[in-house]
Amino acid sequence: MQVKLARTSLEAKPKSAKVEDLEAQIAKNGQKIFYLDRENSHKDIIALIEFFEKKGFSVYQRSVYYGLNENEYMYEVHIV
Repeated sequence: MQVKLARTSLEAKPKSAKVEDLEAQIAKNGQKIFYLDRENSHKDIIALIEFFEKKGFSVYQRSVYYGLNENEYMYEVHIV
């Protein structure tokens, strides 16, 4: 499964990352906060949360709005 990481600028395209790569980063640090792009579907976010919960992690997700428009947001996923 792949997810799109948050853009670094408004004009940039989001970069994709494999869930296994995210899991490796968590293994190094014990916890991690990921910012995911709005192009990820809600279904993909739920699948990501379920994947890590099955592995025994606690996952907290919220939407972060950085502008006044409806489409100016990203997902924050904190995995502990």
